[in-house]
Amino acid sequence: MYYLYILKSLKDHDLYIGYTSDLKRRFQEHNEGKNKSTKYRTPFELIYYEAYKDKSDAKKRECNLKLRSRAYSQLKKRIEGCL
Repeated sequence: MYYLYILKSLKDHDLYIGYTSDLKRRFQEHNEGKNKSTKYRTPFELIYYEAYKDKSDAKKRECNLKLRSRAYSQLKKRIEGCL
């Protein structure tokens, strides 16, 4: 399984979108500051994830959310209670 996930920084309240095959490990890495792009925004909370059978599907979804503002806006509406 592969996971698309969204983290919310408890420091600056911004969101981070990523994908991984091991969600628990990846979440821990983000909170331990092992990710270069999120190192200074710790701690994080996991606010949303989707599971995919194939890596390519998770990666496509990540790209879709990062590059298409409409897809991102629709997802933010679905999870607005968590923001």
